[in-house]
Amino acid sequence: MTINELREKRAKVWEDTKAFLESHRTEKGTISAEDEVTYNRMMKDIDDLGKEITRLEKQEAFDKELSKVIGAPLTNRPGAAGIMDEDEKLKPARARKGYAQDLLKAMRSNFKQVSNLLQEGVDADGGYLVPEEYDEKLVTALEQDNIMRTLARKIATSAERKINIAATKPAAAWIEEGGALVFSDATFGQTLLDAHKLHVAIKITEELLYDNVFDLENYIITESGKAIANAEEDAFLNGDGKGKPLGVFAETGGGTVANTLTAAIKSDDVLDLIYALRRPYRRTAKFILNDQTLLSLRKLKDNNGAYMWQPSYQAGEPDKILGYEVYTSTYAPKTAISFGDYSYYTIGDRGVRSIQELRELFAGNGMIGYVVKERVDGKLILPEAVQILKLQA
Repeated sequence: MTINELREKRAKVWEDTKAFLESHRTEKGTISAEDEVTYNRMMKDIDDLGKEITRLEKQEAFDKELSKVIGAPLTNRPGAAGIMDEDEKLKPARARKGYAQDLLKAMRSNFKQVSNLLQEGVDADGGYLVPEEYDEKLVTALEQDNIMRTLARKIATSAERKINIAATKPAAAWIEEGGALVFSDATFGQTLLDAHKLHVAIKITEELLYDNVFDLENYIITESGKAIANAEEDAFLNGDGKGKPLGVFAETGGGTVANTLTAAIKSDDVLDLIYALRRPYRRTAKFILNDQTLLSLRKLKDNNGAYMWQPSYQAGEPDKILGYEVYTSTYAPKTAISFGDYSYYTIGDRGVRSIQELRELFAGNGMIGYVVKERVDGKLILPEAVQILKLQA
């Protein structure tokens, strides 16, 4: 019997054991002495199967070790293996040479071949930290697929982060020569950045895992990056702050509502939105809206009969409305347009991303799960920096 068959059998016995316990409980919530004997026997079967699985896993690992080529030619100078220079020792584990290869080797060997270097990159919640080079690829994917990560301010946090905000600023006053000085109070408020957990879970078949031709690393990073980017962008735009970041379009804590339309949008409404934003913010302001909303704006003309929407003819450059850059998102609401300086939206990344393997959960159908996790928060620090135009439904 193979390891997978034993795992599947143990899972079935466990389900039968739970069902037996539920069906033989008395009104007091206990079981009879006779049923307890049966229950203990079923639990012993589970323990015995677990011991047999462990024995086969060790046997498999030992067979692989013995099958290695003995007397392979040396490819480096004697004693060089395992030597690490001082600069390398100062780096965090996940940034050192070989960490990424060690993680991939561990994944393909059912985490039987776990190097000492990989042990240093263990996540506190279980699993292993994503290698730095992979993390950079993942962050790049997030920024490419997530407009808010491109526009917002990003900071790294190690705990709850307090951000001070000037509530009342000092004011200047004219005085006569020899007159008394006039003092004004400067008061400060605070907003807090916490950390909300976001994860993406992927299942792959064991055949793909052990197939060296299949680019497992690229698949997990690419698919995880897309999934996390989509979830982040939705939260950065629409999140209510409950278990997720607080979005730009949030009813409470989001941008300032400049106007609410009761009729179809007109070109004057767009102009009103632009000038509802104070001049210092307008210098770097941009539009964020849904693709369907942009379709409506493309038909609008200014007072000179020229279309307000100006398409970009240069690759990589965003389109513009009245000279201001336009960013569209599938997750932007169809009933609102946002205009402002999004550098006042702060994204706080807590720690680094980690990857965890879930093998026995899907042992019955020959699949393996991988979970990529991150902790992040986002919040608009100054609501006045972003103005919202509410559209007719």
